[in-house]
Amino acid sequence: MQIQFSTSDQSSATTRARLIEEGNWPADLDPLLAAGAKANRFNGKAGDLFEGFVSRGDVTLRAVLLGTGKKGAADRLSGLEKAGAKLTAEYLTSGESAVAIDLASADLSGAEVAALLLGVRLRAWRWDKYRTTQKDDKKVSLTRVEVIGAPEGAEAAWDEAFALAQGVEFTRELVTEPANVIYPESFVARAQARYEGTGLKVRVLEEAELTSLGMGALLGVAQGSVRPPRVLVIEWWGGKDGEAPVAFVGKGVTFDTGGISLKAPAGMEDMKWDMGGAGAVAGTMLALALRKAKANVVGVCGLVENMPDGNAQRPGDVVTSMSGQTIEVINTDAEGRLVLCDALTFVQREYKPRLVVDLATLTGAIIASLAHEYAGIFSNDDTLAGQLTAAGNACGDRLWRMPMGAAYDAMIDSPIADMKNIGGKFGGSITAAQFLLRYIEKGTPWAHLDIAGMVWADKAGHSWDKGATGYGVRLLDRFVRDTAEG
Repeated sequence: MQIQFSTSDQSSATTRARLIEEGNWPADLDPLLAAGAKANRFNGKAGDLFEGFVSRGDVTLRAVLLGTGKKGAADRLSGLEKAGAKLTAEYLTSGESAVAIDLASADLSGAEVAALLLGVRLRAWRWDKYRTTQKDDKKVSLTRVEVIGAPEGAEAAWDEAFALAQGVEFTRELVTEPANVIYPESFVARAQARYEGTGLKVRVLEEAELTSLGMGALLGVAQGSVRPPRVLVIEWWGGKDGEAPVAFVGKGVTFDTGGISLKAPAGMEDMKWDMGGAGAVAGTMLALALRKAKANVVGVCGLVENMPDGNAQRPGDVVTSMSGQTIEVINTDAEGRLVLCDALTFVQREYKPRLVVDLATLTGAIIASLAHEYAGIFSNDDTLAGQLTAAGNACGDRLWRMPMGAAYDAMIDSPIADMKNIGGKFGGSITAAQFLLRYIEKGTPWAHLDIAGMVWADKAGHSWDKGATGYGVRLLDRFVRDTAEG
């Protein structure tokens, strides 16, 4: 989807959109168009759309009225994004190749225009790479949106939003690709190719180095697969020299069968997106680099495939993590925390970050608690938890704080090792967080985001189609803007 700016109306597009604020009808609106809109109960609410036709000389134009909500509303930016996404959804496969948005009479700031266009761009993302028999009327036709009469500062604001959009799109790409295409080695290769020329520094830890580092927990998960594990380290040094970085850590189980504790066959194909946390970290790092974020940030992706072959880890095995703590593996389908614990130890020892945030599609229990409306946040630091929650509310990647405590921690004590990797029938998302907390060094602010219910959608949202949502990129980018950039 190309987005072009023009100072004058020289567009050849025959579909023209005009923004309408809720309850505020422009005096110069075509009377017949206005009457039709009112008859259809269009009143300018955010995301409302009415279509009619008007004549301009010898040309008949498709005239689109796009509701943006009330000016000055607390959710104004969200409403504008919703409006932009609605426009794309309506015309993406309509046969139209271009739509013009006339902003000449709209009273918008540069940031408001960027929000509108972010919705336009994000809703346009589709992954049709493997479709070979798609009918013409189902194919994407809309390839260009022209913006006419944008206010001063809008193009610069869009440049920053475009960087964010590319990060979200990269995450969606990684999450959408099947597991025979994206596995630990190819995840790394895809990221390296995408990062070329961005200024990001990449380190790749291969199996021999992981062994020498003592990452027995991560390696235990990987040992049943013919796909060797990787740890991808992504560095962005855009802040002050010597300033401790923010660290983001992502679970990257590129396919999860459950291992010996095999999952039920129904729905197992969805487990290609069990690397959604690593995907979010990879996309966030791209967005930060493309917009030249003034912050030091390190992203770590622990990448494995969890398979049930003759060499696979067994229930009852004991592994030694990089931290030296031992783990009794009760259930091999509770593998994400085994990957994360070694990645967390690595980033703390190697980079001494000022705070750590991990993201993982970790538990079905969080979906039982929060459905697909919020990701769960667990933290040892109230300030960090508040900052992340505020960032999520601002960008739409919402979080709900969950409890932690000594009673839950005791549920993962093992009779033969330092801990078990599951805590029993109840409180599964909480005991998983308690497990990870045992790997956080004293004094380090930490938050764990269980995003299992958010990375994939069975129905379209306002800025995504069915499938990968790109959850987490906007959240982390906003968090960096709010807390790490001076």
